[in-house]
Amino acid sequence: MSNLLQNTSLLNWDVLEGRNTSSVPSWELEPVPIIVNPWDVLLCVTGTLMSCENAVVIALIAYTPSLRAPMFVLIGSLAFADLLAGLGLILNFMVTYIIDSGFVMLLSAGLLITAFSASVLNILAITVDRYLSLYTALTYHTERTVTFTYITLILTWVMSTALGSLPVLGWNCLEDESTCSICRPVNKNNAAALAVSFLLIFALILQLYLQICKIAFRHAQQIAVQRQFMTTSHSSSTTKGVSTLTTILGTFAFCWIPLAMYSLVADSRTPVIYTYATALPAICHSIINPMIYAFRNPEILRSLRIACCWCMPYRFTMRPRTPSDV
Repeated sequence: MSNLLQNTSLLNWDVLEGRNTSSVPSWELEPVPIIVNPWDVLLCVTGTLMSCENAVVIALIAYTPSLRAPMFVLIGSLAFADLLAGLGLILNFMVTYIIDSGFVMLLSAGLLITAFSASVLNILAITVDRYLSLYTALTYHTERTVTFTYITLILTWVMSTALGSLPVLGWNCLEDESTCSICRPVNKNNAAALAVSFLLIFALILQLYLQICKIAFRHAQQIAVQRQFMTTSHSSSTTKGVSTLTTILGTFAFCWIPLAMYSLVADSRTPVIYTYATALPAICHSIINPMIYAFRNPEILRSLRIACCWCMPYRFTMRPRTPSDV
């Protein structure tokens, strides 16, 4: 990910050994060896795993007739965004070591920005969907919810594409290296805008999940009042829900906040190792997303089990979304 994360990995051994090559004919110069950065290899492997994992999620949702509810559409959109992010990492590796083109470098950076922006915005959309499933439980299963879901997806991808097009439209540092952020060829202003946008989105997600916890506790109290006591099943269900939300928020914050904060305070002059160290957790979040949002779902797990071992009859029931899915 050298082009995006700043340094190049091409080393001329004649220069390193101090030999003057200006007077040597070009046909006598030794070939310039390419030193592959292990961090770039790790990011490329991560991108490959990310693409494969999310491709499985997309295939399960696309080929399973029962997975057509709004929440599965949102999960599929998240998986598609993470799939694009994985492909973007592979393309960025090719740009760094195979393709020498400034325009292709900008396209690679734009694809990564679009994909990761869509991933974060889809997580926000899933959070909103979960909030609405609790706050408007009586009217959630209506055509209005389906319409709202598709409008949300359109806005999500339009905003992500707009952010990803900024480097191609001129928000880059190819002509002035001093304006580069920690992620070349993205300039400092673009990186700062992306970091601030992420922090605002995280604050909104945090607020929504706090509201979800309040609604869940209120529902549990109402059940306790009606039955004069809170049963063990309701208590354990509420505790499990809070634990799940804590895991989601904790993982999201741990993976993304370090990169967002580092983007605000650092630039291209800082050691590249710090950029790799903060970017890798954010990238790995796209590997964690299917485990959190897809493979914990009973319907998706059932589809996966059938696809893998054909040990169950191909029969699916359309179970409505309930707060327990949070």
